[in-house]
Amino acid sequence: MKKSLKAFSLIMAAGMLVMSGCGKETSKGSSAEADEKKQYTIGITQFVEHPSLDAATDGFKKALEDEGFKEGENVKFDFQNAQADMNNTQTIANNFVGDKVDMIFANATPSAVSALNATKDIPILFTSVTDPVGAGLVESFDKPGDNITGTTDNHPEGTAKTIDFMIDEVGVQNIGIIYNSGEQNSEVQVQQVKELAEPKGAKIVEASVSTSAEVKQAADSLVGRVDAIYIPTDNTVVSALESVISVANSKKIPLFVGELDSMKRGAIAASGFSYFDLGYQTGKMAAEVLKGNKKPSEIPVELPGSLKLVINKKAAEEQGLEVKDAWSEIAEFHEE
Repeated sequence: MKKSLKAFSLIMAAGMLVMSGCGKETSKGSSAEADEKKQYTIGITQFVEHPSLDAATDGFKKALEDEGFKEGENVKFDFQNAQADMNNTQTIANNFVGDKVDMIFANATPSAVSALNATKDIPILFTSVTDPVGAGLVESFDKPGDNITGTTDNHPEGTAKTIDFMIDEVGVQNIGIIYNSGEQNSEVQVQQVKELAEPKGAKIVEASVSTSAEVKQAADSLVGRVDAIYIPTDNTVVSALESVISVANSKKIPLFVGELDSMKRGAIAASGFSYFDLGYQTGKMAAEVLKGNKKPSEIPVELPGSLKLVINKKAAEEQGLEVKDAWSEIAEFHEE
């Protein structure tokens, strides 16, 4: 009888161990499922809504989707538009920190600067930033910083191609530039244009604005003083680009811009790239951070990809510029 009880006890103990082991496996499986189903919240702070920045945001979301982060399933986007107001950018960033979002996507320089002012812990991925070093966002392209990295929209050859085309091919001597002097990225670009144009004998005529409501008046102020107008990737001016286009068309002043989306809206030419592609690059970087493969500090700031000069034939006709067949050797043509 004692032997039978002892044998029974051993069987029961073994059974308990097996059940215990099964319980641990179930717990482990539940934990793995929980990791797979983790919900991420990404705060999107965009300085202003216009086609280029909108396209960058779309590209960012698409890259994350392609990497397995699908909106409504395992990621939520909290989109906030600062309406080109510097104060709003800081409020938005502070709110994201208070909400404890998992990541901040900052679209344009003012939004990125405010995000970094608000947190040194939450990962920040930026795009549409002209001079990330000069803006104080990163220490260098190779070593961006503890919690921030992203993409710049300032291709080293982009502005040069457009300005060279304006002077060498079109014969422009007096270039009007409309920009917001409060945007650090615009100040950088104006300086670049001066350094490119003045050695060629061209003169720069500046017209600065503070808000989009002042853009039309600034364009009017250039009439009779310039041979052409150049608009850098200035968010304030680009958001009101149609008012510049109307002046350029009515007064027959060739209009050139700093990126392709604005060219398609009614400017003669731009040397640039797709902002959707730029946002997509940033989204791929963000996915690496969310997956835990890399920290922002381990991802260098990236330049835009392919660069091309594109001429808008319809805009050239509207603004009184004859398109030369020979230009097909140095540019692509945009035809609606």
